[in-house]
Amino acid sequence: MAGGAAAVVLAGAIAAGAVLYAGGDDGGERAAPPSAVSSPAASTAAKSVPSVTASLPADAPAALPSLLARPVVRPERAFPDESVRLEDGSRYQRVDLATTTECATGMSPGLAELVGRGEGCVRLTSALFTDAERRSQITVTVASFRRVEDASTVFAMASMDPVTYQVVSLDPPPGAGMPTVPPGSAGLFERLMTVRSVVFANGQWGDGAETEEAALTRQTQGLLQYANDHVVAYEQGGDG
Repeated sequence: MAGGAAAVVLAGAIAAGAVLYAGGDDGGERAAPPSAVSSPAASTAAKSVPSVTASLPADAPAALPSLLARPVVRPERAFPDESVRLEDGSRYQRVDLATTTECATGMSPGLAELVGRGEGCVRLTSALFTDAERRSQITVTVASFRRVEDASTVFAMASMDPVTYQVVSLDPPPGAGMPTVPPGSAGLFERLMTVRSVVFANGQWGDGAETEEAALTRQTQGLLQYANDHVVAYEQGGDG
């Protein structure tokens, strides 16, 4: 990234590597992605968001205005399946799905502040998945924006500092038979960018374990790609 601007990718998505972090999120409401827990450090980070802007490339396709005129992707398009089987044969269960137009409720203070500097997030949809052993807890979130430039800015900043500019993980709903991840547990942040959305994936082991990073990375990346494929298909004019 040069000069704080990220290139806009319109024919697929940009991949970003996993980042191991320490410092989980407390729980939240099931009706929408849980609110981030504010702290003095987080508030300070939110107030000191760098000035970052992104612009469309000169070769942006002529079809872009019509693509942006479509409604943003809805939950049933981004996450159509309760039971997911990936290409590698691994299976996952979707145990929760939440959506909101109040995107800040599912973002860290830093990310909410960054988004507020643009023309805004239109919808934030999160799904919580677990593996066949019900050990992993992977929240995949689609944040859709009015402008491609704002999505690009969010993607750029989250790639540089995924802890400050993050979305909040869902806790398992009552009756799911899964524990709440202990606060402060390690996990993974990953993200991809589509036409007008940023797709985030937060992966953790339900017991807060810091082992088997490769297995957790594989699951997190697989579910991220699964959601990204649906969002890309819809945003590029298909049925999704």
